[in-house]
Amino acid sequence: MRARRVALWVLLAGKLLGSWGLTWDIQWHLRIGRDSFWIAPHLMLYAGVTAGFLAAVTVLLLDTRAARRGAPPPGTITAAGLTSTRGVHLAAWGMLLLLLAAPIDDLWHRLFGIDVTLWSPPHLLGLLGSAVNTIGTLLIAAEVYPPGHRARLPALALGAGLLYGGVRVVLEPSWLTAYSHGGVAFHMFAMLGAILLPLALVPAAQLLDRRWAPIGIVLVSLAVAAVGEQIARAGFAILQPVSVLDAAIRADPTSSIAVAATIREKTLGAGVPLPVRLLLPIVAAAVMGAVDVRRRRAAACVAYGVAIFALYGWSTSQSPAFPLPSPGETVTALAITVVAALAGAALGGRLADALQRRRPRVGVPGGRVATSPGR
Repeated sequence: MRARRVALWVLLAGKLLGSWGLTWDIQWHLRIGRDSFWIAPHLMLYAGVTAGFLAAVTVLLLDTRAARRGAPPPGTITAAGLTSTRGVHLAAWGMLLLLLAAPIDDLWHRLFGIDVTLWSPPHLLGLLGSAVNTIGTLLIAAEVYPPGHRARLPALALGAGLLYGGVRVVLEPSWLTAYSHGGVAFHMFAMLGAILLPLALVPAAQLLDRRWAPIGIVLVSLAVAAVGEQIARAGFAILQPVSVLDAAIRADPTSSIAVAATIREKTLGAGVPLPVRLLLPIVAAAVMGAVDVRRRRAAACVAYGVAIFALYGWSTSQSPAFPLPSPGETVTALAITVVAALAGAALGGRLADALQRRRPRVGVPGGRVATSPGR
């Protein structure tokens, strides 16, 4: 138990470091361009990943050794010949996916250019690995800290905040799609957010068992992002890297980085102020909390989807860069958002139920588990 608790906090610290590195990396791409794989934010990101991977693998190996000696630790399962808890398995395999994505990403850039979309296969593989790992940390927190333990709340809140922030990063290219295609795609962020963001918010509300947990999770995510922005600012001031952005834009004026630069140029001095933009996800989370996603998942997620549709639709309409959709296109996008929200409620609910599933007592071979009488 002590080893798993230590591993949990090393994992969370590593994910925090990796999240700050990712924030800096995004800023690097937008301001400098991707000049090399070995840039400082990449090193920061993968230092956090490596620390978490080593922590998870250490516990995995310790539990496997104990199981092979005939004394499997309580609550363990065996998969791929390795024995540990569900949370440790997810944390380790998720980190492995993330580490595998690094060389694939470098090869992808060598083949297709230094500027590709965040939705490229290696990027999505890395983000998937990060999400699986973060879900693993939530499971470990639930496994090692019983309800009422003073460390359970901060561990779950930080893990859920990091999961929400990671999902939020996946949605970033939706603004490029909205700009490039317009029409129904003007509301791309809401349509995707309605199905993806509940994957973080619904399980968090269930595990924390607090009505207003969605607000807390969003606040944790915003705080982590704010620290990351300060680290990026300090890093740029210290390193003073030379920008290769102009050359990249000239080489491919239709690239994602070129489109992002065009949006910034057209929006400069206009649009919604930053403090108001920061309030938008908090207000949407408050809507979810008001309906109480713990008890009314579908209704709360639909209300949340409609809220982000209205809030971000209004916010985007204030930027001169984005052409407004027609009323018919807006109604179509709203209908898609509602359907997506129902899907998000179902998926988020299944994940929440899986995380809260009764914990097994004794691991047995073949990935099966044995439970103690009465459990």
